[in-house]
Amino acid sequence: MITNDIAEFHAALPPMRAIVGLDLGTKTIGVAVSDSFRGVASPLETIKRKKFTLDAEQLIEILNKREVAGVILGLPLNMDGSEGPRSQATRAFARNLSKLWEGPISFWDERLSTVAAEKALLEADATRKRRAEVIDNIAASFILQGALDRMRNFE
Repeated sequence: MITNDIAEFHAALPPMRAIVGLDLGTKTIGVAVSDSFRGVASPLETIKRKKFTLDAEQLIEILNKREVAGVILGLPLNMDGSEGPRSQATRAFARNLSKLWEGPISFWDERLSTVAAEKALLEADATRKRRAEVIDNIAASFILQGALDRMRNFE
């Protein structure tokens, strides 16, 4: 199931299982995971992109190992809210992933998530090299945390 409606996504989730957030880039995929109570998002890892089948294989391994209930994909909207080529690529990724994994998938507006992640890393005095290594999974945690905070209103 793929949905744009976060309430519908929330309703489809089994209780007491984590959610994964993804920040899809052209070169990497940032991965974050929630706790089983779905209160806090934590950065997990960054996958170096190769081709879809290899990327999906790594993702599904994470999803199965952690018994993940659902996936939130950051949707890269333009600043005016419209969808461009990157949004369409993200939706295509979701369609392809849904053919390989049965859980619910939804989208979350990722505008400025990387900016927020960069700011947090600068405030933490992370080196430039360290920021480059972790920026994508930190951005994924910002995306996931936004969705978790919104879903808290449905309980």
